[in-house]
Amino acid sequence: MPRRQSIFAAAGALAAASLLLAGCASGTAEAEPSTAAATSVTVEDNHGEVEVPVNPKRVVALDNHVFETLSAWDIPLAAAPKGVMGTDIWPEYTGDEAVLDVGAHFEPNLESIVAAQPDLVIGGYRFAESYDQIVSQNPDAAVIEIAPREGEDPAAELVRQVEILGQIFDREDEAAKIVADFEQSVADAKQAYDGSSTVVSLMTSGGEISYIAPVTGRGLGMLYPALGLKPGIEQAADDTSHGDDISVEAIAAANPDWIVVIDREGAMTDAEGYVPAKQLIEGSEALANVTAVKSGQVVYVDPAFYLREDIQTYTGVYEQLAKAFGAAS
Repeated sequence: MPRRQSIFAAAGALAAASLLLAGCASGTAEAEPSTAAATSVTVEDNHGEVEVPVNPKRVVALDNHVFETLSAWDIPLAAAPKGVMGTDIWPEYTGDEAVLDVGAHFEPNLESIVAAQPDLVIGGYRFAESYDQIVSQNPDAAVIEIAPREGEDPAAELVRQVEILGQIFDREDEAAKIVADFEQSVADAKQAYDGSSTVVSLMTSGGEISYIAPVTGRGLGMLYPALGLKPGIEQAADDTSHGDDISVEAIAAANPDWIVVIDREGAMTDAEGYVPAKQLIEGSEALANVTAVKSGQVVYVDPAFYLREDIQTYTGVYEQLAKAFGAAS
């Protein structure tokens, strides 16, 4: 029997037996057509096919990519990793003591998942290394990982993720609207870009500036192929997760027309050593004469970007760029 499906198979067998007895009792030759909604759906997660209950009652979500969608759909959570969710982004989860705390991925409290008695666990992303343990500890739950897969098209992976959530929570129309908004934002930003201005993407953290490489760099790398952006610096990524070391002198020498910035600690302003990205970049004497800085063409993405990285966040980034590129032209 396929993995993690025994409980659903047993339920299906019981339902089938009940229908057979009912048919025998009535003596009806042909069964009445069923109008009942499906109680489960088979989805293709990062490991294979998994049978998942439709509209599960007790949900544990560990993947930061899904919180915004679940929040928008008013999906309650039984447990979540409050340690990596910020404090003010999803207060209905982080501020609710009834939502058990799974902690952070580097020191997870997996026992809280068991205590939550989930029907569904949406794992993966920062918690990918805990997958096998979560599955073994929660045999009666459907456990899925639908975080963007390495080596796949990042935009397509974001779309896939929200479409799977639409299937599970019977919100396929809402999921389609989220996808349509995302695709429109990409089209608008691509149309607004002039095709020749150079772009450098950066990340700030702990009072330091790091470089995000085109294509493979964390978070913003996908913007380059999606919009046809011309890189101001042609340097491959060594660290695809946290950005690469770069000096302000190197940025100044590249003299990009545009700078796009992730403030890694923007949603955690109490972080030790926190300095706002705007202060690091626009307050730097070495960067004062860079075209992007002089022209006011520095785009700071959503402060919660690093904690979210969901399809809605990227929609917002593309909308920002469409507006900024359009105003400049």
